Amino acid sequence: MEVFVRVVEAGGFSAAARDAGMTPSAVSRLVARLEARLGARLVNRSTRRLQLTAEGAAFHERAIRVLADLEEAERAAGAGVRPAGPVRINTSASYAIHVLGPLLPELMAAWPGITFDIVQTDRVVDLLAERADIAIRGGPMKSSALVARRLGETPQMIVASPAYLARHGMPEKPADLARHVRLGFGYARALEGWPLVGEAGLLPAGQRVRSSDGHGLQQLALAGVGLARLSLFTLRWDLAAGRLVPVLEAYNPGDREPFHAVHLGQGGPLPARIRVVLDYLAEHGRVG
Repeated sequence: MEVFVRVVEAGGFSAAARDAGMTPSAVSRLVARLEARLGARLVNRSTRRLQLTAEGAAFHERAIRVLADLEEAERAAGAGVRPAGPVRINTSASYAIHVLGPLLPELMAAWPGITFDIVQTDRVVDLLAERADIAIRGGPMKSSALVARRLGETPQMIVASPAYLARHGMPEKPADLARHVRLGFGYARALEGWPLVGEAGLLPAGQRVRSSDGHGLQQLALAGVGLARLSLFTLRWDLAAGRLVPVLEAYNPGDREPFHAVHLGQGGPLPARIRVVLDYLAEHGRVG
């Protein structure tokens, strides 16, 4: 019944299949089984456009009411049940340290039945293969079967330690970076290089020293190894303490990196344990 309603609302079998994460043939088979059980044709398949029969139109109206009543009954039955169970979160070390970690005590107190398994990596992962319920990532979202909740966006900044700048000098213009160690990421990113005002294209990040994640780059910058371009939300503590200082801010183009919490299950209901964590992150786990 739910698949049939989705076919009507989407305007066709293929569109309904995309929304439900199914194949068009599977959707067609389900509708055919429904028609066989009812003993009535619900949809005319002779034209490109979806055309309901009179029986199909009447059944669609009743199906909507039945599904709404069922959803309300389930919501009422589960109103007194607290979400519980494991939630596996795959996230970057930077987000885990600067955002998720400080939020965990309050989140654990709000939902004492939920346990957390946090995997830290900047590598883009297959949620199904990694058994991850939620992945938190920076960068633009690519078209996929994943559902995304936006967690804000954060400015980028080039930084270095005072000790490094004491040895190598403060760059005054982009051309000066040619003689400096520029720390880079050791994996493919949506933006490969450093955009700077007045530069044609992107200034390549360094190849001499690279790291597999942003937190690693930050630690290298703190150790005086070189310059790093990182998200501002990860830098605030070190900037405030003077452990890192901005470099070439006059040439900062002001680009911002979006962050999303993504999960599987497009078009379907989420388990309560995952839904409440996503809702909490969408409200309290934003970057900026």
